[in-house]
Amino acid sequence: QVRLVQSGGGSVQPGGSLRLSCASSGRSFSGDAMGWFRQPPGKEREFVAGISWNSVNTYYVDSVKGRFTISRDNAKKTVSLQMNSLKPEETAVYYCAAGSRSSDPRSFRSWGQGTQITVST
Repeated sequence: QVRLVQSGGGSVQPGGSLRLSCASSGRSFSGDAMGWFRQPPGKEREFVAGISWNSVNTYYVDSVKGRFTISRDNAKKTVSLQMNSLKPEETAVYYCAAGSRSSDPRSFRSWGQGTQITVST
């Protein structure tokens, strides 16, 4: 069982930046595609960004393109999400996930514990 431990996050004003990190305990990390999802209050979990095992391919939901950047370090078994120009509607619990290139959360086999991001004045 792969364990994913998230760090970072918190509160920020609109237009601010935050960085999330996710550390994996799994041997298969370097071969796994990884993703970030978020779940706003009262809403379903939604795909935010994904990255292939070798970082060649990255993909984003349209609403974050140009503002968010997903990256990974296979040597350190970490995946990160740099979030710039944050908006209040992006307040949510953010999750990292392992094991799929899909945007469907059901395709991922391991999940981080979730990190609250609050964008507010």
